[in-house]
Amino acid sequence: MVDFPSPVPPGAGWPGDPATARTPVAHNAAEVARLAAAADTLAEFDARVSVCRACPRLVAWREQVAVEKRAAFADQPYWGRPVPSFGDPDPWLLILGLAPAAHGGNRTGRMFTGDKSGDWLFASLYRTGYAEQPTATAADDGQALHGVRMVAPVHCAPPKNAPTPEEKATCGHWLDRELVLLPHVTAIVALGSMAWQTAHATATRMGWSVPRPRVHFTHGAVTEFGTPDGRTIRCLGCYHVSQHNTFTGRLTEAMLDQIFRDARG
Repeated sequence: MVDFPSPVPPGAGWPGDPATARTPVAHNAAEVARLAAAADTLAEFDARVSVCRACPRLVAWREQVAVEKRAAFADQPYWGRPVPSFGDPDPWLLILGLAPAAHGGNRTGRMFTGDKSGDWLFASLYRTGYAEQPTATAADDGQALHGVRMVAPVHCAPPKNAPTPEEKATCGHWLDRELVLLPHVTAIVALGSMAWQTAHATATRMGWSVPRPRVHFTHGAVTEFGTPDGRTIRCLGCYHVSQHNTFTGRLTEAMLDQIFRDARG
């Protein structure tokens, strides 16, 4: 890869970078809400997400990681910006997962790419017919998803993998607008309890019907949301593809594959 500066400036030529030097930048929650609402296309939306600077703590952390780097990647440039969603531009299935890893998506610029969690996720998507290839290592590796788009509760790598309620609320404006721009979604796979909670909070903000009492998160849990335009959106719970879950056997390949088969209904 070209020797890009870390973090990578928008419009510098990074593979798949949706932004340019002229892309408007949000510096606070109000600007996120305004710029998200004004994004009329998915390309414009992704570009604005990828340059967001609304959360000072997240900006400082993602850029610190991009400069200090992990020893194993010391010779590589780091994206160091919000990681935009990835996948089919007109999906029926969304994968909603925790914010990008500091040395995964924050390094490669693509969700679940370049870390152990992504290795599990993309391999499963390939086995179940959603992914072009079984691995995802870099933004220019040729990976593509079919019928699926990966989205995030928070688009920046957070310290200790723990975004604050305020950071999640700010990034929620992006997720709300993204769902408006994806009118054919009929299923969501929520990776982990945080994604399950995010799916319910987002459905409520969007004016979707949400079952009461709420279905509690567990692996294999299923609930349904109803949209004002008449869609039924099935939401399936799945243990997160974190190393804690995969190394301990809490989540197996067979369990993960079954979730994606079940998503097809």
